[in-house]
Amino acid sequence: MGTFVAKPGEVDKKWIVINAEGLVVGRLATIIAVRLKGKHKPIYTPHVDCGDNVIVVNAEKVVFSGDKYEDKKYHRHTGFPGGLKTRTPRMIIEGKFPERVVELAVERMLRRGPLQRQLMRNLKVYKGADHPHAAQNPVALDVGKMNRKNVRA
Repeated sequence: MGTFVAKPGEVDKKWIVINAEGLVVGRLATIIAVRLKGKHKPIYTPHVDCGDNVIVVNAEKVVFSGDKYEDKKYHRHTGFPGGLKTRTPRMIIEGKFPERVVELAVERMLRRGPLQRQLMRNLKVYKGADHPHAAQNPVALDVGKMNRKNVRA
């Protein structure tokens, strides 16, 4: 018996929709990262995109545990001297693109490189309850029922 290695053409990709309302960001991001990478499947191969396509709706209604909503900082640098820009989750969620909080959390849980960029294209995050992927017949995944700590009251 040899080691099984999945080929990209053999992978069966499903569509999953997750309602992020009231879910803790970090716990939600770990579940999404596992689904994107395909680690929940028995045919998982590290260098192949074995994961599913994930749709996240109600991204503006995610919550943080503890004081992270006010105290956590997201840094980026413009490339110019003194160009460090810092924002808090509150500024991002109350701003124009609240879905970026979920995208950043998932992106930072995946290993950097070409495969990460390919996996991030399989993630669709929307701030409202509507999404344009109804034709793919996504299956709803109830993250709140997986563990009681995933939901913040």
